[in-house]
Amino acid sequence: MAVHIKPLGSRVLVEPHAAEVKTASGIIIPDSAKEKPQRGTVVAVGPGTKDIEMEVKEGDVVLYGKYAGTELAVDGKDYLMMSQSDILAIV
Repeated sequence: MAVHIKPLGSRVLVEPHAAEVKTASGIIIPDSAKEKPQRGTVVAVGPGTKDIEMEVKEGDVVLYGKYAGTELAVDGKDYLMMSQSDILAIV
């Protein structure tokens, strides 16, 4: 299903990956203790500006800061709208 949101300027729309529900040793993490995900998939990219060329593209898996972006809910799915400069790396 395509998202009908087109970011402006150098903004990027990211779908966060699900938070971990179990530790490596098998302990189940309760909802109240889950960390906010810092990895997601880019679903839409703005055109950039004359000064900023877009380096990410749709489908890239990216790492971003813990407090980056603005949370959006569209059709029951959660997304983050953030500036390209909030993205730390492409995985």
